[in-house]
Amino acid sequence: MFSIGELSKRTKVKVPTIRYYEEMGLLAEADRTVGNQRRYDKAGLERLSFIRHARDLGFSIEAILSLIELQEHPDRSCETATSITTSQLADVRAKMRRLKALEKELVRISKGCDGHGVSGDCYVLASLADHGLCDREH
Repeated sequence: MFSIGELSKRTKVKVPTIRYYEEMGLLAEADRTVGNQRRYDKAGLERLSFIRHARDLGFSIEAILSLIELQEHPDRSCETATSITTSQLADVRAKMRRLKALEKELVRISKGCDGHGVSGDCYVLASLADHGLCDREH
């Protein structure tokens, strides 16, 4: 059995986050000692590790709830898990495209000013003040 502090150390999930996951139904509510301290078993540790890994991969709470539901019913088709993962991958790729566009615009803006002038003539500040100076929407 693990205390909430030990669970936190083993999974690198902060204690308030563990409590939040319990409230959201991602993690089963822990058994309590006579002194009202939470105690987690190996299954709780494994579940929290699953949640942590899924969060690290950017899955939403709702997606994780669906994945946990599938995990709890090993006889079900994994089609939903694949669909959720494919959707997450599409979201990540869209974010990457937006970040690449932001990178290009920031490179362009930063090249517009050598940093040796005065702020009143600074192209970086002018670009931030006037979105019309940007090459594209972002």
